[in-house]
Amino acid sequence: MVITIRDIESARERGRSVVVETPLLPSTSFSRLSGADVYFKAENLQRTGSFKIRGAMNALSLLPDGAKAGGVVAASAGNHAQGVALAARELGIGATVFMPESAAIPKIAATKAYGANVHLAGAHLAEAVDHAHRFADAEGATFIHPYDDPGIVAGQGTIGLEIAAQLPSVANLIVPVGGGGLISGTAIAVRQAAPDVRIIGVQAEAVPTYVLARDSGRPVEIEGRATVSDGIAVSRPSEMCFDIIEELVDDLVLIDDDRATEAVALLLEREKLLVEPSGAVSAAALMSGKLDLADGPSVAVLSGGNIDLLLLDDLVRHGLATRGRFAAMSVLVPDLPGNLAVLLTEIGRAGGNILSVEHHREEIGIPFGKVEIRLTMETRSAEHSNAIVTALSDYELVIHPGSTKGVSG
Repeated sequence: MVITIRDIESARERGRSVVVETPLLPSTSFSRLSGADVYFKAENLQRTGSFKIRGAMNALSLLPDGAKAGGVVAASAGNHAQGVALAARELGIGATVFMPESAAIPKIAATKAYGANVHLAGAHLAEAVDHAHRFADAEGATFIHPYDDPGIVAGQGTIGLEIAAQLPSVANLIVPVGGGGLISGTAIAVRQAAPDVRIIGVQAEAVPTYVLARDSGRPVEIEGRATVSDGIAVSRPSEMCFDIIEELVDDLVLIDDDRATEAVALLLEREKLLVEPSGAVSAAALMSGKLDLADGPSVAVLSGGNIDLLLLDDLVRHGLATRGRFAAMSVLVPDLPGNLAVLLTEIGRAGGNILSVEHHREEIGIPFGKVEIRLTMETRSAEHSNAIVTALSDYELVIHPGSTKGVSG
């Protein structure tokens, strides 16, 4: 093992001036929904809004003086960027960060506010990493990898030290997996204190890097798809992290975007916790029915809470739609007086609460003599959404994607 428990304990001392010991929060709601005894490790409440400051403080503190003088460079979709920027500021080190062109605006702004020079380069994280390497070679800066670095992994492992102290009886640990640094360090630390703990990693279904690596027996770069869980959309695995995961992680499961956004909405509604989709996949996994849990308390790491507030409404609506709490549909009716009133009356009788109504007549695809009525409505459950669709079975319906889970029309 390239990282030891002593490395992680030393990392905790190096980070004490900046890193917050985040709370371990019991959840009555998620315990009831999942059938497990659930606790959340709330790293969304960490400095910079994610766990990444832990690894960054340790890795930058370990640099020799000459490397510190030459500055550091990093590549990140946002959370590692902020961690490196803050750690560099605290240690008096110059920092340059390359972020994908699609990085969230608030993450870009926050990274700049911490004092880093930010460059947008590449369509995804792997390309941003390549740009950062070229910058390091040209400028003599030290590249701080987001996960393939023993100092980073040891720093992330301090989460495991805290969990083991906060809940010595932990039986299951569920951790989001992107590049693998978080689960690698946390697994080393927790296994030391609780050798029998069951450790489960959670990846985005669209980018199943380590799941495929485990299936094939070796880590290889993959071609991922777009996902709402962009913070764990890492297509280039680490051999070091792969080896640790293979040794210490019992299972890896995949979560799709519907489950991720549902978890975001539930965490906000039930726990009053703002968690980004990448950080919420651990909570989503608890409700997925995919986990083989040991008897005893389950800790899910909520790894980050950095959400663009302009996108939050869409995320929450999508999550509510997945739960059957929100529906959007289009209905074609003859363009005659009174038809809208009839339609709305039928929806009202079925118990739907209309939120918005739009008329469309002159668009491509709408037949002559028909009007398209686009509706959004609040519903009580997936079963209720199905009942509304059934009540409208005489109409030509188009159910908007993701708006009514399990409903077709």
